[in-house]
Amino acid sequence: MGTDNQTWVREFILLGLSSDWDTQVALFVLFLVMYLATVLGNFLFVLLIRLDSRLHTPMYFFLANLSLVDVSYATSIVPQMLVHFLAKHRVIPLLSCAAQLFFSLALGGIEFVLLAVMAYDRYVAVCDPLRYSAVMHAGLCARLAITSWVSGFVNSLMHTVITFQLPTCTNKFIDHISCEILAVVKLACVDTSSNEVAIMVSSIVLLMTPFCLVLLSYIWIISTILKIQSPEGRKKAFHTCASHLTVVALCYGMAILTYIQPRSSPSVLQEKLISLFYALLTPMLNPMIYSLRNKEVKGAWQKLLGQFSGLTSKLAA
Repeated sequence: MGTDNQTWVREFILLGLSSDWDTQVALFVLFLVMYLATVLGNFLFVLLIRLDSRLHTPMYFFLANLSLVDVSYATSIVPQMLVHFLAKHRVIPLLSCAAQLFFSLALGGIEFVLLAVMAYDRYVAVCDPLRYSAVMHAGLCARLAITSWVSGFVNSLMHTVITFQLPTCTNKFIDHISCEILAVVKLACVDTSSNEVAIMVSSIVLLMTPFCLVLLSYIWIISTILKIQSPEGRKKAFHTCASHLTVVALCYGMAILTYIQPRSSPSVLQEKLISLFYALLTPMLNPMIYSLRNKEVKGAWQKLLGQFSGLTSKLAA
């Protein structure tokens, strides 16, 4: 009897955002356009960094990593969501659900650690510019990037294994747009207090610790900028950090709203909207933010477009 009650379902049903067909079609078109813009924008941004030697610096190395994380994160959620918009039954097999949870959780963790690493890079650039090249050498950059990726995947593997060991009995309706960890844990028909504590602890380690490091870095950066006598110098120093600060505010703000707050909130709708924000809007905006606010990137785009235009003219002639 006990073994019958504590079973593991073989598939889940995602409730998604809406059950109205017209709404689903409209959302499909909107999110498809946003996803394609995300993939294209980040791909072109990584290609630009690869092709322009002026962008072969630590900051753009980390930005290329961030773009890869953004595209991968969006891909772990959005294609399956788009299929479900046009499907009668929004079924996702157990293994697919586990894979989605694993990759989305891992990539989210990697992004937070990467943003902290980028804050350290900006700290060295502003507070110790003469030693920047010596401190942020290629070996350190590679180690910091590898640490970001490994920490995200290790944390995710641990949570995925623990989460999918929980018996769900007959519960298989996930009230979310994807197999998000909190939504899946809610399906368990046993006490999940230890799981919720583990999620909170890992959120503190992989979210709040990097966030505190970002804050500490920017306290030093701002205090250094304020000591610069020249208004032009202060403006230039601030511009080197403005794009990163914007992305930090977007990413950390939404994550803290989701994972570091009382049990009673956020609402299910809030959770879905925040997940959409992460999966679509943030990855789409990141390359735009860095392209619009960085003179080096603007110059690289102009150079690339000029070369492309010249090549097109030669071929036409």
